Amino acid sequence: MNAPIKQHLIDPEICIRCHTCEDACPIGAISHNDDNVVVDASMCEHCLHCIGPCPTGAIDNWRVVSSPYSLDEQLEWMDLPEQAEIAISDGTSGASLDDAIQQLLDTAHEGAGGQARAPATASQPSINLHNISNPLRVRVQGNFRLTADDADSDVRHLVIDLADHTFPVLEGQSIGIIAPGLDDNGKPHLPRLYSISSPRDGERPQTNNLSLTIKREKHGICSNYLCDLQRDDEVEIIGPFGSTFLMPDDPDANLIMICTGTGSAPFRAFTMQRQRTSPEIQNKLMLFFGARSSSSLPYFGPLKKVPEQFMKTIFCLSREKDLPKKYVQQGMLDEKESLASLLPLPKTHIYMCGLKSMEEGVEQAFEQIANSSGLDWSKLRTTMRDEGRYHVETY
Repeated sequence: MNAPIKQHLIDPEICIRCHTCEDACPIGAISHNDDNVVVDASMCEHCLHCIGPCPTGAIDNWRVVSSPYSLDEQLEWMDLPEQAEIAISDGTSGASLDDAIQQLLDTAHEGAGGQARAPATASQPSINLHNISNPLRVRVQGNFRLTADDADSDVRHLVIDLADHTFPVLEGQSIGIIAPGLDDNGKPHLPRLYSISSPRDGERPQTNNLSLTIKREKHGICSNYLCDLQRDDEVEIIGPFGSTFLMPDDPDANLIMICTGTGSAPFRAFTMQRQRTSPEIQNKLMLFFGARSSSSLPYFGPLKKVPEQFMKTIFCLSREKDLPKKYVQQGMLDEKESLASLLPLPKTHIYMCGLKSMEEGVEQAFEQIANSSGLDWSKLRTTMRDEGRYHVETY
């Protein structure tokens, strides 16, 4: 009998098909079709290079198997199979795994963190309604520059009209955009993922449209394509994607939101949805927003108009003239008493979105704040993640 092995798998329900894992794999063990991204068990060396870049945790899945699932099987999956009973080398089998096999599971993603879960009260998302071979062609309704003309970044608010198409989305989900043309290898461009920055019922209530927050990157094929789109231009979208970075449909939930730059997109959606559904609820939202300066901070004007009793917004500007540098972790430490009172509450949810470089500082700030209140941040974070209350999407 073959000895059990651990097989690295990707959860198709969580994967947003951004292909960062495929780019990160040093030996080409990860591939995809129009629907799924998969790992070739015959090639995978469990080096874990693909784990860190994944923004959703979909890559962080493992099964102990007697024989590996084939690529053809994985490509057809809509969800991951359950861990099957495994025959142990002494000929026995059972519902629980042998200690040695369990150890394989426990060490399969050592150091990679836990898998994200959706909040218990979140609405059920629709995912993968349109894929690369069946994109949805829609129309640009508007393209507005958010940052000042003399700012060091060009950030756009792009509104897409869905017309009479059925394309339901939730706050925290993403869509894929396919830039026209071919890459250097003569192949169509892979889609690029962008977080939706509008609530589930559109920019205005009961409007079948959605918005994106796009930063123009100097050599970004898709970002330049999107930033240059004009009203009535057509664009192809796929998705929606994402089943865990969702907001709880509970007006009493406390939301701690931490972002940099265009990472503000989902939090704009969160805030607007709360304003529409529970405008009377106060002191439940906190937003830590990092940028270089106020002129390069998306939605700076509208955010200043949100009443503080509805959402406390802490701007953290690192290059503002005549002001000391301030990053999001410093903003958190400045609010340590408020955060310390929220962390132990069972209805507190944490969301982090933006540049990956902020992760370490944010984690250190949470650890310092938790420890100052006698809390074990590592254990608390694990509990919150397991309960669908801790979410990270960085890039």
